[in-house]
Amino acid sequence: MKPEVKNRILEQLNFLKENKNSLIIDADTHISDVDNLTIQLKTKYQRSDNYYHGKPISAEDLMQEMKMACVDISLVWQNPAVTVYGNNQQKNFDTLLAANRYIFDSVTKYPQQLIPGGWTDPKNLGVDLAIKMAEICVNEFGFLFIKMNPAQNEYPIDSNSVVSVFNKIVELRAIPAFHFGGDTSFTRAEGFEKLALLHPEHPVVGIHMGGGGASYMDGEIHYRKARELGLKLGNIKFIQSAKRDTHIESDFITYELAGEPFSKNIFCASDAPYGRQTWNFGGFRWMLNSLADGQNHTDRRLNENPYLFSEEVIQNYLGRNFAELVINGYEKLLK
Repeated sequence: MKPEVKNRILEQLNFLKENKNSLIIDADTHISDVDNLTIQLKTKYQRSDNYYHGKPISAEDLMQEMKMACVDISLVWQNPAVTVYGNNQQKNFDTLLAANRYIFDSVTKYPQQLIPGGWTDPKNLGVDLAIKMAEICVNEFGFLFIKMNPAQNEYPIDSNSVVSVFNKIVELRAIPAFHFGGDTSFTRAEGFEKLALLHPEHPVVGIHMGGGGASYMDGEIHYRKARELGLKLGNIKFIQSAKRDTHIESDFITYELAGEPFSKNIFCASDAPYGRQTWNFGGFRWMLNSLADGQNHTDRRLNENPYLFSEEVIQNYLGRNFAELVINGYEKLLK
């Protein structure tokens, strides 16, 4: 790892240590190099004022939204809506590498506003190139998180190819992360459990905690499976984004009652630009404040435990939990 990359990690590490008790952190956002999109993508996204789901935003666009939402720092990944694959695995590798490099360049410019997350794809790159991508993201770019999206790219979350890449990410001392939603059959809770059991002492992140665009019926089933799975395996960390607010609230109550480590394993997020930070973090704040007023809440568990959500507990979910995950991860990555 180059000295300048280590220095950036150390800068973020020290910043998080000093400010974790007050930071508001969005643990799931997507940014893109909007100035260098292909002509086809520029036409697609600029033709109409109507919002397109996943419409790309730059690092600067995101930080403008962060100011409006009073979010201090965000975890950023590439936006798969503008990462277009073909049939050539090497070209797919080059396309994804450019997207990951934009994350690297953005975080280099804004180390106190953006935490980098990498992305790889064992299907569209093939296993060997997917592992190479993970190695570049960790060893050259200094990324702590490496994500895969089995739902969008249509491969089972516990397939042999995923396991190979997953093991390599753990070997690199980085943290594997997955789109984990009820929107397809590729991210079943049973498959995610198999992965988490491969390295039970190593953290693994499930983004959306069963949400991610699931229908009402499929979502209801998957939300409950995700909630129960996280209480079964303490190394599973969940990012709350793209999910029904009522189930998010139930998760907060359930995990706080369960105590540590489970109450430390959930983080707030917006999934920007698929979700607006202003909307999501306004909702998170009001939801958590309503839980603090336990005596007047409709959930009987809060009536029985009216002081469950203190200001300190609320800060855990809004930022401190994720800050501590990153702090611990960076310290291991730098060893």
